[in-house]
Amino acid sequence: MTLNRCRKHYSRLFASIRGCLFAASSLVLASSALAAPAIKNVVLVHGAFVDGSGWEPVYDILTKDGYNVTLVQEPLTSLEDDVAATRRVLDRQDGPTVLVAHSYGGTVITEAGNHPKVAALVYIAAHAPEVGETEAGNGKRFPNSSRPLIKTADGFLLLDPNYFPQDFAADSPAAQADFMAHAQMLTAAKVFTTPVTNPAWKTKPSWYLVAKDDKVINPDLERMYAERAHSHKVEAEGASHAVYISHPKEVAALIEEAAQHATP
Repeated sequence: MTLNRCRKHYSRLFASIRGCLFAASSLVLASSALAAPAIKNVVLVHGAFVDGSGWEPVYDILTKDGYNVTLVQEPLTSLEDDVAATRRVLDRQDGPTVLVAHSYGGTVITEAGNHPKVAALVYIAAHAPEVGETEAGNGKRFPNSSRPLIKTADGFLLLDPNYFPQDFAADSPAAQADFMAHAQMLTAAKVFTTPVTNPAWKTKPSWYLVAKDDKVINPDLERMYAERAHSHKVEAEGASHAVYISHPKEVAALIEEAAQHATP
């Protein structure tokens, strides 16, 4: 083989090797892009009668999986105050965010979800009212099976501690449910009668988890919310209203699905 032919042979060989290396590196980069969630920020909103600490099992899973998770601690003094508290946390996010709520928190994110950083909504056994609707009104259309609330002289509500474990957290450990019953955040009655004005689920994609054994919100009401909002719906078997505590893996999986599929 002449020197020129050798040069041409090795030049083609090196070109072929470079091409293979480039293709391999492109494949690795593409695979990484597919594996990485499009959205890394998650904001969790609690419901009435509780604070954000119940989200800890879900928080632990999401943070372990690489998400930046922030909790909102609403004052539960009015829908306006709770929406403002949520928007305050959303303002601090550094990019697109999945906004998640449980129970009454769903009404909060239905309003606060219009924030420009919100890319997706996730409702966990939560209310998702239409314009002009209230939780109280929808509760009359789809009655729940929990015991009556207790009202204070100054207009705040709580669940009867004697029935809280069975009504709110029947599938949680008894000691934990009893503690929650005696650590309730009293909630202004007016939050349940304040109508929604601008539902974010009309313009933002949503995901919904139905708690099939919920006594606080009728599961059929939850299904109605999900169908009306065209949400991606899943149903948790044997789940009480406190599904975010008792079924954290299922809840976290739905949140991560939203983060993977919503458009930033």
